[in-house]
Formats: sequence, C-alpha cells, structure tokens
Amino acid sequence: MDKFTTLTGIAAPLPMVNVDTDMIIPKQFLKTIKREGLGVNLFDEMRYDRQGNEIPEFVLNKPQYRDAEILIGGENFGCGSSREHAPWAIKDFGIRCVIAPSFADIFFNNCFKNGILPIALPQEQVDILMKDAEKGANARMTVDLEKQEITTSDGEVISFQVDPFRKHCLLNGLDDIGLTMEKAARIDAFEANLEQSRPWV
Repeated sequence: MDKFTTLTGIAAPLPMVNVDTDMIIPKQFLKTIKREGLGVNLFDEMRYDRQGNEIPEFVLNKPQYRDAEILIGGENFGCGSSREHAPWAIKDFGIRCVIAPSFADIFFNNCFKNGILPIALPQEQVDILMKDAEKGANARMTVDLEKQEITTSDGEVISFQVDPFRKHCLLNGLDDIGLTMEKAARIDAFEANLEQSRPWV
C-alpha cells in the first residue's frame, strides 16, 4: 500500500449528502477483483450520459478538477452497501483524501485499508474547504497527516483528528497484509518451535 504523508493537490467540491457506494461505483462494475481500472467508472452515472458521453457539468469532468487528489463531500459520505470497490475506484481515479462532515462506518474503515485518508470535520469547517475548492485548479490545499492539519490555498489551517493506529498504518503504507508481514520473524520462530515441540502436527 502507498504511504500517505503529505498531500498537496487540487480539491474537487461535491456538495452532496448521502453519496452512497452505488453512486461512487455502480453495481455493474463489481465483477472484477482487481483494484486497478475502476477510476474511469467513478461516479459513472453522474459523469456519463446513456450514450457514454461525459456530462460537462459534473465536477470531475470539468478541466480544473480532472486531476483532483482531494474530494470535499457532504454528510454521510459512502453510505449504502459495503463494497470495497468504492475506495478502489476513488484511489484509482487519483483521489487520496476525502473530507466530509461524516462517513458511513464501513466505507470509512475501507478507506484506511486502501491508502485513502478520510477526514471527518464539523460542517462549518467543511464549508470553508468547500468554498476554497470551488476556486478551481489554482487553489491547491495541503493535507499533512503527521501534523494532522489541512492548509487552504489562503493559508488557513484546520486541524483534524485521526486514530493513532490508523495514522501509523497510513504513514508507513501498511495494510492488513503489511501488518502481518511486520511480524514475519516472530511467526517463523513460532512455527519452528511448534515443529520441534509437536512434530506429529
């Protein structure tokens, strides 16, 4: 998993509440178990018409937001079904941080496991970031995970909270497999001892 330390990039404003996982990645794209290739279908039903043409008014189709790495959303972001394809699609598009007033629990947890930093902030602070994001490509904000700070394009600093264990995992690029591999030497020693003490197993 890619490490997350400091991210400076374009933030895309998506002022919608209850953005569910079917909106993030519709059910017809859940046939794959690969984490790559889903970014093109992120928010598919809002990004494209029935003929597959881009809808120019959708934020991620606008030239200034095509390379967005931060997404500012509304409350209850990621609600709906528990599909892990939702964070896969977000990350594959290039977004590494999602900021909203609140998140659905399963989506929130899945973000951390896939190298995405979800940040929950009070509505008034999200409004500040939303307004900053609406300035377009020239307004780049910085998310510093070590300091737990977001800096707007105008230099305003907003602090955020994050679970220390999850922070450790993101800073070091550790998913569940990575965490297990950190203990590989102890696992090998345990198995060697088990083989000697219980050779019949």
